[in-house]
Amino acid sequence: MTDRKSRRSGYLPVVFVGLAFLTLIGAGLSTTDPAASVSRAQAASVSSTPGAATPSASAVPIGPTVSRWPVTAAGRPVTKGASLTPTPTPSPTGSSPATGEKPNIVFILTDDLSMNLLQYIPRVQAMQQNGTTFSQYYVTDSLCCPSRSSIFTGRYPHNTGVFTNHAPDGGYNLFHRTNGEASTFATDLEAAGYRTALMGKYLNEYYPKMAGKPGPVPPGWTEWAVGGSAYSEFNYKLNVNGKVRSYGDSAKDYMTDVLSKHGAAFIQRSVALKKPFMLELSTFAPHSPYIPAPRDHKKFPGLTAPRTPAFNSAGSNAPTWLASQKPLSKKAMKVLDQKFRKRVQSVQAVDAMVARIEAELVAQGVADNTYLIFSSDNGFHLGEHRLGAGKQTAFDTDVRVPLIVTGPGVPAGQTVDELAENIDLRPTFAALAGAVAPPTIDGHDLSGLMHGSLDPELRDAVLIEHHRSAADPHDPDVQPVTSGDPPTYAALRGPDWLYVEYITGEREYYNTTFDPDQLNNIESWLPAERLAQLHDTLSRMQDCAGVKSCWAAQQM
Repeated sequence: MTDRKSRRSGYLPVVFVGLAFLTLIGAGLSTTDPAASVSRAQAASVSSTPGAATPSASAVPIGPTVSRWPVTAAGRPVTKGASLTPTPTPSPTGSSPATGEKPNIVFILTDDLSMNLLQYIPRVQAMQQNGTTFSQYYVTDSLCCPSRSSIFTGRYPHNTGVFTNHAPDGGYNLFHRTNGEASTFATDLEAAGYRTALMGKYLNEYYPKMAGKPGPVPPGWTEWAVGGSAYSEFNYKLNVNGKVRSYGDSAKDYMTDVLSKHGAAFIQRSVALKKPFMLELSTFAPHSPYIPAPRDHKKFPGLTAPRTPAFNSAGSNAPTWLASQKPLSKKAMKVLDQKFRKRVQSVQAVDAMVARIEAELVAQGVADNTYLIFSSDNGFHLGEHRLGAGKQTAFDTDVRVPLIVTGPGVPAGQTVDELAENIDLRPTFAALAGAVAPPTIDGHDLSGLMHGSLDPELRDAVLIEHHRSAADPHDPDVQPVTSGDPPTYAALRGPDWLYVEYITGEREYYNTTFDPDQLNNIESWLPAERLAQLHDTLSRMQDCAGVKSCWAAQQM
């Protein structure tokens, strides 16, 4: 077994220098645009000029960092800039260290929110200052239904069976038919005495009215206010506790605002009943067609999509599906700029939602005993790798998303750079609430890291699984080849590397320390031993089932 420092590195020492040199020189050869061959330092300088993309606040550590390095003599990671004494974690019964009462949990889950939008959401930035940010948090698939299924169950797609948004290998109907709803974080918390509520988006193919009657309310949910295909934000229906309500096209009907109102009312009812609560507010924003609230539709005039080094770049040694992408035309780039501006406009209502929920928690006197968690089901690309608007790739634009937490005992301004994944939310919610998550889940409890504790057990990689979807005009995530339609693949994301195996037999490997934009595929330069290690680890992870099996598979 190699030591942790060697395991963290994406290379074997004997080839490190050569591969690093290749990656660095490759960065200047990865695009037909001569301007893109500037050095990393020059790129940083360009990004600070007027009109250039501002780096996301989430990409920069804003306080103490819980990391693998440095380590103590015992081999445990040190919290940089902080005491070695861990912040108190939740008690075994899930009670708040300050009050002894069970803490509340509010989970705000956005749809297709990419990391580059965080800088436009001030209340979420304030959450980063007041709480903990997981800087390496990934999703099991960059697609709505499989990712959300993993969040609910704490299981990988190969264990939920949900790989796409619709039949035959995805969608609500499959999740329902295979009894996926019988064991979720909602059932865990309900069993622990919590009032639970889901408001907003559930799973693709679920509708407020199904087969002529209200859609079923799954087990575990005390309250339910869920829409179907409500991406337009207006003229939609909600299934509110088994009764279908219709909303129109006036400003007061804007979906994100309506969900905020429902969420605040649920908090009021739960406090009045003196019961702990778990509320998931699941917005449709900023999913296409990126409809902002009427009050926000004129904001950010002239804003353009970030021109990162990956924007309109072909990269080098790209797999066939990606190498065939043509340079973006001026017209295409203008369309991407318009879409980015609308996405920024649409998250202003999300910002207002965070503010309203925080205010309601204060008004009800429960703010100090409530965890507020912000995230997204997947990311999104807009022009990177010459791809139009879309997702579904294994690149960080699509699979790396925010995970930001405030609450009792959570250190302010802390950044955790350990690998984390959306399958970890279920066991984390259970730990916070003093609930019991079954051993059949695949995820790992993050509550210790969330509170600043040192975790002696560290994973070396997380698994990403994606099935190419059959074209379905009713799928809100169907995307043309020009937006990226990769063949079926499985991938490993390590602390500083990405490895992908396609069903076609092609492979990718990126060292994200030297190549953070993932432009230079150096898979062909890896030693046979390293490739065998990566392939074996990927195979083990694709076969794992249950927390012990999957945790062992993530060790290299």
